[in-house]
Amino acid sequence: MHLNDLDLNLLRLFDAVYRARNVSRAAELLGLTQPAANQGLARLRHTLGDALFVRSAGGMAPTPRAHRLAQAVQAAIATLEAALGEADHFDPATARMDLRLHLSDIGEARFLPALMRALRQQVPGLRVHSRALAHEDIALALDSGTLDLAIGFLPSVHETLRVPLLEDRYIVLVRADHPLLAHGQRKNESEADGEGGVDLRALEYVAVRSHSDTLRILQLLRLDERVRLTASHFLALPPIVRTTDLGVIMPLEIAREFAAAGGYALVRPRMPLQDFTVSLHWSRRFDADPAHRWLRTLVVDLFGARAPA
Repeated sequence: MHLNDLDLNLLRLFDAVYRARNVSRAAELLGLTQPAANQGLARLRHTLGDALFVRSAGGMAPTPRAHRLAQAVQAAIATLEAALGEADHFDPATARMDLRLHLSDIGEARFLPALMRALRQQVPGLRVHSRALAHEDIALALDSGTLDLAIGFLPSVHETLRVPLLEDRYIVLVRADHPLLAHGQRKNESEADGEGGVDLRALEYVAVRSHSDTLRILQLLRLDERVRLTASHFLALPPIVRTTDLGVIMPLEIAREFAAAGGYALVRPRMPLQDFTVSLHWSRRFDADPAHRWLRTLVVDLFGARAPA
C-alpha cells in the first residue's frame, strides 16, 4: 500500500486503541462515538489487510503487525505534534489555555491552594480542571493529551516521565483528648515509637476506599477487622475523628494542616509501607512543549522535593 491510501486520522485511532487495548476507551479519549471508532478501525483493517486487534481476556490484543506498527506510528504522531505546536516561547501573561490535572481529593487540598495563587498571579488566562482518574488510565490520558499533568503517589503508573516533589509518610490522626494517648505527651504530636506510645491494636479506625495504600497498611498490621467506617474521601474524616474515638491513617503533610487548627494529635508509629514519594508525571510526547515545560517548572518550584520532619 501507499501512504496516499491512508487517512492519517486513522493513525491516531490506531495509537489510542493500541495504548488503551479498548475501543470504547480510545473513542472517549479522541472524542469519537463508538460507531465512528468501530468504522474507522474497520477501514484501517481493510486498508492494511490485517486484523490489527483481536478480542482477548485482557481486552483488544494487538496482532504481530500491530506491534510492529505501533512504535513507528507513535514516533510519527509525536513528531507531527511537536512540529505543529512548536512555539519560540511561552508568554504566561498572555496565554489562554486549560490545564488538566490528575489529583486525588487529598491532593487537591494539598496542592491546589498554592498552585492557584501562583497561577492567578502569573497566568491569569489559565483555567484549571482537576479530577481523579483510575490509576490504570493515567498514562494513557497523559499520552493522548486529555490530561496534562498527574500529581500523586502513583507507583502503578508506568511509561511516564516524572520528577519527585516531596517525601511523605503515613501517620495516625486521632482527637487530641483520645483516651488511648499516653499521659504527658504533647497534644499536637504524639510519638508512639517508644515506651508509652499508643497501641494501634487498641484503636478503631476509619478507612478511605479511594486510597488503597492505607487499607493495605491496615491489612499488613492485621487491623482490618478494627475498621468501623469506610468512607469515600479523606476530607470528610477530620470532623469524624475529632468527635469520635476513631483513628485514621493519612499522610503527615496534610494531617499537620488539620492538627494546626487544634483538636487533633498525630501518632507516628512504625508501620509497613510508611514512607512514600509524591511525584509529578507527564507524557514524553509533551516534554518539549514550551507551555508544558513552563507549567512543570512552576509546580516543581512550588512543591520542590523535601523530606518529612
